[in-house]
Amino acid sequence: MGIKVKARQTKLTVGPSKGQYRFIMQAEIYSTLKQEKVISEAAIRSGIPKGSINAAWEAIGDVIRAWATEGHSVAVPGLGTMRFGLQAASVSKVEDVGTGLITTRKVIFTPSTTIKQELKDTSINITCYDKDGNVIKQVTSSDPGDVDEGEGGGNGGDGGIEDDPLG
Repeated sequence: MGIKVKARQTKLTVGPSKGQYRFIMQAEIYSTLKQEKVISEAAIRSGIPKGSINAAWEAIGDVIRAWATEGHSVAVPGLGTMRFGLQAASVSKVEDVGTGLITTRKVIFTPSTTIKQELKDTSINITCYDKDGNVIKQVTSSDPGDVDEGEGGGNGGDGGIEDDPLG
């Protein structure tokens, strides 16, 4: 199964192309799987009782939260690492430095090489919609599957609405 993407024809309201229609792509999110479903599936695949997996899940979550808030980059087994970060404005004088300069706090996830390879090998299926919501084209990926390394070696954007479609 590939990643499903919608390309919707949308009238831009900002930027140099304001007022023009452009196709904006966004990955479709099928659903958010609840913790209970993930634990049940892990129990089936591993043969470990759900109660034991749930206890381990909670403990691992507690450890990751504790260590990440202490400034560590923490391994997420089989997936990569996560850490907390921020973006802040710069100032020229030390007396101007303060928490008011922080513009964004964020969670930075760096995928493992295995996860990057999985992403690279996953096909992309794009469905294009005109401004009225009609399907006008379907595309299946033939690209080389390049994976964005992002800032800091692998923490690209979430591909969501918050990403600036104008670059």
